[in-house]
Amino acid sequence: MSTTYVLALAFLIGVISGLRTFTGTATVAWGLHLGWFNVGSSRLAFVGSTAGAIIFSLLAFAELVVDKLPSTPSRTSARGLIGRFIFGGFAGAILATAGGESPMLGAVLGGGGGIAGAFGGHWVRTRTVKALKCPDFVIAILEDAVAIGGGLFIASRF
Repeated sequence: MSTTYVLALAFLIGVISGLRTFTGTATVAWGLHLGWFNVGSSRLAFVGSTAGAIIFSLLAFAELVVDKLPSTPSRTSARGLIGRFIFGGFAGAILATAGGESPMLGAVLGGGGGIAGAFGGHWVRTRTVKALKCPDFVIAILEDAVAIGGGLFIASRF
């Protein structure tokens, strides 16, 4: 597997985290748990344990619910961006490690993908709601499906 390919996956899993903070890490956790790839005996291996996969899945599910609440702050607020950068970086580091690349570089690319996904996802969602004149909730559900499906697709590329 080429360096460019692995690092592109690290960036893309960050984009998924930009859409939904915990979904990138949850899909990577399931990829590890199901043996799609491995990180050897690195400290990141705990993410693929049964407990790790369940914890990250519960966090991702909770976020899917909370995202639909009217009181939820924008993903482009400082708090939202920080979480997306951190968890995008975490998921990117895992994929980079699995691909034999630098976890630090994977973290930087995943974090950058998290920021890009946050702003890009916000832009697409707001414009789609306006263009289709439909409730935000409907597009949010579609965005959930894109995040989950995209995360699993990326995690399965190894």
